[in-house]
Amino acid sequence: MDSKNVKARNILIIHGPNLNLLGVREPEIYGGVTLQDINRNLSRLTENTGVKLDFFQSNAESALIDRVQQTMSDGTDFIIINPAAYTHTSIALRDALAAVKLPFIEVHLSNIYSRESFRQKSYFSDSAIGIISGLGAKGYELALEYAMTS
Repeated sequence: MDSKNVKARNILIIHGPNLNLLGVREPEIYGGVTLQDINRNLSRLTENTGVKLDFFQSNAESALIDRVQQTMSDGTDFIIINPAAYTHTSIALRDALAAVKLPFIEVHLSNIYSRESFRQKSYFSDSAIGIISGLGAKGYELALEYAMTS
């Protein structure tokens, strides 16, 4: 990819609760890829582009909110977030994303709309510039490609 065509230069990738267990937790739903595999692959995709990726994973809602708020002063210009279970419960994390006013894409490894009814409601989708759900780890790559070129 030609670095002069890159739009977002500082992209924050946020992984929510239990994503640290990828590769072990319910592989029939989430696949066998680990969080480290996802992050490593995304880093490879940005080589020689001038894009800086920052990865953050936490099981704690408050830590995720604090990290989102930190973007107000750290140069982040785009967020890719998999809020995981907080997708369906966290108005506080939604409010943090609204407060920082950065574009973000919501990513889910599984198709949340084909799962249990409580997983089909997202507190983020109406604020996101896009949602990628059900494409496994490929969803992160597609979100990154969009952030870098659109």
